[in-house]
Order: sequence, then structure tokens, then C-alpha cells
Amino acid sequence: MRARLRRTATVITVPLVAVSLTAPPATAAGVGRAARHAAPPADPVGGPQLAGRGMVVNQAAGVPAPPKIKASSYMVADADTGEVLAAKDPHGKYLPASTLKTLTALALVPKLDPDRLVRPSQRACDVEGTKVGLTPKMQYKVSDLFHALMMMSANDAAVTLAEADGGMAKALADMNAEARRINARDTLAGSPNGLDKDLGLNIRTQHTSAYDLALILREGLRNADYRKYVQAIDFQFPAPPSKSQRKKGRKVGGYPIHTHNKLLPGERYAYTGMLGGKNGYTIAAGQTYVAAARRGGHTIVISLMKADMPPSKYATELLDWGFATRGKIKPVGTLVAPGDASETRKDGSGSLLPDAPLASDDSTRMWMLVGGGAVGAGLAIGVLFLVLRRRRRDGSSARQPHGPPEPTYDDPGR
Repeated sequence: MRARLRRTATVITVPLVAVSLTAPPATAAGVGRAARHAAPPADPVGGPQLAGRGMVVNQAAGVPAPPKIKASSYMVADADTGEVLAAKDPHGKYLPASTLKTLTALALVPKLDPDRLVRPSQRACDVEGTKVGLTPKMQYKVSDLFHALMMMSANDAAVTLAEADGGMAKALADMNAEARRINARDTLAGSPNGLDKDLGLNIRTQHTSAYDLALILREGLRNADYRKYVQAIDFQFPAPPSKSQRKKGRKVGGYPIHTHNKLLPGERYAYTGMLGGKNGYTIAAGQTYVAAARRGGHTIVISLMKADMPPSKYATELLDWGFATRGKIKPVGTLVAPGDASETRKDGSGSLLPDAPLASDDSTRMWMLVGGGAVGAGLAIGVLFLVLRRRRRDGSSARQPHGPPEPTYDDPGR
């Protein structure tokens, strides 16, 4: 069911605060470049120290230097305060591989009804690389497609979601507009799945940066559905029923899918406090990765581009260094908030505090029980008022039982 597998993986996430994702019209300005050859921007988003192509960190006595990793670009930042702790060529433009799916989800999760049924085209089913095994004989829930996209990096799911958004051109326009909205100015999406040479794309027609990947993931983690998709470890994916299942009256079959993210709980390189992320790989892009983790009430986001090996070890080292040094060194820049990128302020617009920690984090749980109590009570009163008001307005129709549609299969025997 899976065609030629090109390994592309994902990581996980934990809850944040939902934000508005309305994007202004935008175009991807400029063309891409091979990061080694083009000059960095003179006035980069996030501050002047992020303009260089080499390593940048403000060393302090008694604080270890960043780990030595073989990647063309990387970044470590405090996602809560926005402080960039260390970086290497943070605005260098590189092929994203499947890390681009973090932008696909960021742009499309708020736009598509998770219970909507979508039938993939044959073109979507025939896409290159990693697939979940879609067929035009099935209609799939949008939520199932997002699980496949973010758990196992399914390229066929990415194209089908783009089709559900109104077609490839519209989906790419939405992705690039969303990148502009959050000030991911180094990013140009040429596909919804991150494939490059298979689609005739190169660094001029599709690119992102370590800085932008951190912005994209941080923004995505503020959406509850986004977090659900990247945190899932196992999921039952719908499929046409087998002959034996049809004989038993089953209209839909299925099979389990498993996350590609090796830093999730229970996985080989499980990282305590891991919140989420995405990795990717193509021959042209090399290993790419972005992830966030939370420990002791603090969130660190890391990203890397064009690494020489699968990213789990590098990610662990960068995250460990970020947690060990946050608050002890002067930042080299900042992750800007959506809006006016000329203001290189810290982004205090939304905490990355999980609604429910994935790993053991007692300080996080205590904040939720105590610090969140007053806010939660106020929100609960407001929600209760709206619910009662809606019930009175809707009358008896609100009592009619209904539920989301189920995936459907076109039985060839009919």
C-alpha cells in the first residue's frame, strides 16, 4: 500500500492557546538561494545579530558552548520569551523537505472542517515518496488526513488536503500568505508536502530557514487540533474493507499507522517534555528538523537544516543545551510576533504551556491547577453563558441527535 518509501518523520506536541489565523494577501518576495552563496539580509527579522551565516552566541562565564553538530543551519530559542539563544545561519534559505508540512497544517487546519469527507484524486494517490495508501474509492475525513500528514508524513494526504482547500494553487497561496502573516519571510512553499526534485522544484522555487521553522512550529502549537495531530503516536486509518470484512457487512476497513517521530513518549529516543515538531528528508535537502519541548515551566524550540544524519541525537543535544543555558546568557535575537516584523520585540502574545503535559512535569501541572484556576473559572462562566444562549435560540433543533459523517467506500460490487 505504500509506494517507494522516502523516510520523512514527525515529532509531537502539547497544547497551547488558540489564536486567530486570518492571513492577509501576500506573495513570496524574492527568489531562493543556496545559503552558502547569497548574502544574508542586511536587516533580518529578529535582530541584526541574526544576519550572519556563521555561529552566533553570546558566551558567558560558566556556561557551556553550544553542541557541535554537523548541520548547515540551526537555531535554539526560548519559545515563551522569544529569546534566540544561539544560531547558525538562521536566515539561510534551504530546501525544507517534509518540515514544510508544519506550514501546510498551520495554514489548512483552521480552514478545513475536520469532519468533512474528501475523496482524493488519482493524482494525489500517485504522488511520490511516503504515502498512507489513499484510494479514489474512499472518502476520508479531513482529520484522518491530517493524522496521516503529521504522524507519518504522508505525501498523498498532503496533496488531498490541498485539493480540499480548493486546489494546489489556492493551497500554496494560503500557505505563503500564512508564512507572511507570522513573519516567516524566508519561506516560499512550492508544494504542500515538501518534495523537491520529484516535482521539479529547487532552492529558487521552494525554501525555508531555521528561523522560520521555529516561528511556524511555535504558531502551530497554539492550535488544539494541530497539537492533536502531531502528538498522536498510534492511529487507526480507514481503508476499503477486505473481502471477509465485506461478507460480514463491514463498509469500511482500516489499518494502524504509527508516528515517525522518535522523540515521542515510548519511542526509541523519547525526550522528556517533548511538545511536538516535524522532521524531513530528501536527497537534495538532507536532514531537516524542528521541535519543541517543555521542562520546568519553560519551552525550548530548536530547528536545523541540511544535517548529515537523522536528527534525533542533534535535537536532543540542542534541547538539552537550551534548557541548561536559558536565562544565563544574553540572547542574540528574538522570535518576532505575527504582525509588524520591524518591531523586534519579544513575543509575549501566547504562552506555550500545554493543556496536559505529555511527560512528567510537575511544575506545569501545578500551574494548570493553581495559576490557571482563576482564568479558567472566568472562561467557564463565559462559555456556559454562550451555550445556554445558543440552546434557547436553537430550540428543539439542538436536541436532534447527529454526529460527524463516517468515511465511505464505493463498493465495486454495487
